[in-house]
Amino acid sequence: MRIVVADANLVPHRDRFEAALPGDADIRWCVGADPDVLADEVRDAEVYVGGRFTAELAAVAEKLRLIHVVGAGTDRIAFAALPDGVLVANTFHHERSIAEYVLGAAIMLTRGFLEQDRALRRNVWATSVYDEDIAQPRTTAGSRIGFVGFGHIGSLSWDLLRAIGCTGAAVTGSGRVAAAAHGLAWAGDTSRLNELMGESDLVVVSAPLNEHTTGMIGAAQLRALGPHGALVNVGRGPLVDERALYEALRDNVIRAAAIDVWYRYPASRGATAAPGELPFADLPNVLMTPHSSGVTAATFVGRSDDIAANIVRLARGEALLNTVAHSN
Repeated sequence: MRIVVADANLVPHRDRFEAALPGDADIRWCVGADPDVLADEVRDAEVYVGGRFTAELAAVAEKLRLIHVVGAGTDRIAFAALPDGVLVANTFHHERSIAEYVLGAAIMLTRGFLEQDRALRRNVWATSVYDEDIAQPRTTAGSRIGFVGFGHIGSLSWDLLRAIGCTGAAVTGSGRVAAAAHGLAWAGDTSRLNELMGESDLVVVSAPLNEHTTGMIGAAQLRALGPHGALVNVGRGPLVDERALYEALRDNVIRAAAIDVWYRYPASRGATAAPGELPFADLPNVLMTPHSSGVTAATFVGRSDDIAANIVRLARGEALLNTVAHSN
């Protein structure tokens, strides 16, 4: 069985990954390979491991049985071009790492550590101890947390925030979250989004991106969150309208934001790119991270194990886990 691996995130776990594969595996590591070289390797591959699979690759994939994405997103797979019978699977394991990020960002934004860090770099001691015009910050404990989306990421983030004494509520597309079972004050569908924003001290966005959720948080929702509120986006950038978010931060309509997911990304590994059309980097009240909230060794060890296990299932003729429905 030829297996082509084109995702750099598995390289640190290469020995572990290879040891878990079937004994007859012919593994071709093609991270950063020239497109022509990659196409030659894919021609006889039964399994392709990577986040991007183009129509050009599909056209030469004569023996392909499985495309396994090293993550959750399958938006860069050319589903319409895939030969009949090719399975696509994904994997997760990022939720605990993202929950840590959410907790850290919530504390940093609530306590004002972001502003204090930037002030002290200018030798300014921005605390009420040294400046009577600065209010004493509240603790994160006791904050009201609003969740826009409450899947694995939202629920695990809530477990950590609840443990330090926060209260919470959530909205989801279906509205079918059992609020009492999770210790939430309430849960509802997205028709209650403005209500959620209005009562929250900090809003965590982790909803899926689709035609219904794109731009779901705009100027009106940010005004409802208000000048004492903060936002943490670990879902997808376009869930929050870019201009509305920039202007709300610039004009102190909201107090601060931690943004891990963006509106533009580099075209290739090693390339640089501004993360949006607007100059978020000029704003003092933004924690900017490069879609790294889920990037830990633990995440990719789990993903490596999942992918290897699915390849073993494929070799044995067993049903695969986490297959993604698609039609040609």
